Amino acid sequence: MAIIANTSLDRLRAGKMSLGFGASHLRTVATPMLAKAAGYDWLFIDMEHGAFSVHEATQLCFASLTAGISPIVRVCTGALDEGTRALDNGAQGLVIPHVDTAAQAKHVADAFRYPPRGTRSWGGGVAQFGFLPPPVAQAQEEVNNETMIVVMIETAEAVANADAIAATPGIDCLLIGTSDLSADLGISGQAGHAKVQAAYRAVIDACKKHGKHPGMGGIYDEEWARLYIGWGCKFILGGSDGMFISQAATARAKFLNSLV
Repeated sequence: MAIIANTSLDRLRAGKMSLGFGASHLRTVATPMLAKAAGYDWLFIDMEHGAFSVHEATQLCFASLTAGISPIVRVCTGALDEGTRALDNGAQGLVIPHVDTAAQAKHVADAFRYPPRGTRSWGGGVAQFGFLPPPVAQAQEEVNNETMIVVMIETAEAVANADAIAATPGIDCLLIGTSDLSADLGISGQAGHAKVQAAYRAVIDACKKHGKHPGMGGIYDEEWARLYIGWGCKFILGGSDGMFISQAATARAKFLNSLV
């Protein structure tokens, strides 16, 4: 069976925006379908801050593959074992937070790429092939090409090392975690501060130089989203399930109450 395409990565390679729907609370396998119907390209399954088990996360991955939305899982910084299990069970990409140096980026890239590009272990039948993979060498090469590895830039140290991180083979995207970055810079929550703008410039320039994809997370103000996307951010986390539900439910309640 042919490999299931990573639609998020395909869009980025074509120079298009790839829009992510964050899942922190919703565990139903309808979540990928809902996200796809709402116009999103990838499902951000958050095992760093969400309370997902590996089992729950991978059930969402399986459902995403059939829904036509790319399942991308965020694991905790040191939980590389959870990352490989997610990839072995349907994930088409991983997000690794708090990557501050090129050495850390290389460790991440090596862990999640099959030889000769990395050290990932082969686990047999692969969900991305509908459990009917081609011969091992071919399958490993195709999975390497369709797996998206994202590192998060969340500190001043990471920004200073952005060029070296972007130069690391096997890393596809540098995703700025604006909330943690602004906190590290001493300006927590100030998404449009000059220091944050300078960080976006540095990361975007590094990505352009090395052919990687710059990403934006934690920006929910339309003014600043417009600015950073205009500068070149393409891999975009649009928001999370809790935020979407709260905003829509609040607006609906306000309208209905206004009728009384």
